[in-house]
Amino acid sequence: MTTPGVSSLIFRKGLDMKAAVAGLLADSYHSELINRIKADDYVYRHGRLTLHLAREFGFCYGVDRAVDYAYQTRKRFPDAEVYLTGEIIHNPHVNDRLRGMGIRLLTDDPERLDQLGPGDVVILPAFGVTTELLRRLDQRGCTLVDTTCGSVLNVWKNVRRYAESGFTSVIHGKVWHEETQATASQAVVRKGHFLVVLDEAEAALACEHIRRGANRDAFLARFAKAASPGFDPDRDLQRVGLANQTTMLMSESLRVADLFKAALLDRWGADALAEHFQAFDTICTATQDRQDAVVALLDRAPLELMIVIGGYNSSNTCNLARICADRCPTYHIADPACLVSPTEIRHRPVGTKVDVVTRGWLPGPGPVTIGLTSGASTPDNLMGEAVARLTACCTATPA
Repeated sequence: MTTPGVSSLIFRKGLDMKAAVAGLLADSYHSELINRIKADDYVYRHGRLTLHLAREFGFCYGVDRAVDYAYQTRKRFPDAEVYLTGEIIHNPHVNDRLRGMGIRLLTDDPERLDQLGPGDVVILPAFGVTTELLRRLDQRGCTLVDTTCGSVLNVWKNVRRYAESGFTSVIHGKVWHEETQATASQAVVRKGHFLVVLDEAEAALACEHIRRGANRDAFLARFAKAASPGFDPDRDLQRVGLANQTTMLMSESLRVADLFKAALLDRWGADALAEHFQAFDTICTATQDRQDAVVALLDRAPLELMIVIGGYNSSNTCNLARICADRCPTYHIADPACLVSPTEIRHRPVGTKVDVVTRGWLPGPGPVTIGLTSGASTPDNLMGEAVARLTACCTATPA
């Protein structure tokens, strides 16, 4: 897939160095302990601890591919300056490893972008980048390595289709997230419009406008940072196409689509609905698999608590924690070091933006059953470290 006006040399299918970096990737991110737990039906027992792993967790195909391409890039261009436009995935452990390999993040030094030249290599992250950033990189003549996830590309295809057909793209996502910004730019570059809705409450506001109209100025003020330039709700909400940030809670994305469908049905009637509403399947299967797996884990095993590992800015990880928190005490931790001791855990409660330390988090004495999962940007080695720390915590508080 190409973007109008971009003609730089772009690697999209690897750099023929996969075998050369396979060993380093395995050493960096794999875990023999996690492999053994998988072989034991995803259950680990040690002393008073019984640990259940979700059957889908950690690196998805798109994340694995992005990290692989970054390692291949460093190997292929050992003497070049290599940059990432920003975090390749939302995991500080992985991004710090890439920094340690001499790969610099442009978000660490934004002014560097305008100093790049033809000898520089720039990696585009799994989230993708905006069409404007891609244009600027092309102007600098950089060699580009595109790791954009295929699921994200599928969303872009539909957003472009909406724009070319005169439909406004309504994107269920976080307007500050790199992926949603990149997706929205696909509409604008084709002279289309977009509206980003964070949740069902924001979707309901837009649907109310579709049905009855409202204070246009108030609407524009509410969505000032979440709508395309020149957006007019009276005009641009007459024909709507649904899309989503691939890492959102998928059940919520479907409910958002249903809300808009119902509003447009009320406004235009069943016979004209196809002229005013479109929705294509843009649900990321890896995201859905991980959400389904954690629900299945909660259904099959009585758990005293759930640990979810992943970056606090990782949307898919936060949504896994949301699912779990509805069912049992849940701790979203950024990394295994957050399991401070048998008496203290550092975590971020669901729906907040502040880290806290909770005391008395680990039940005991006596047997304890814990569930464990991780977001799509968390490698197995961190899961293995978490299992080791949980084991040590439970051993320190005997049965």
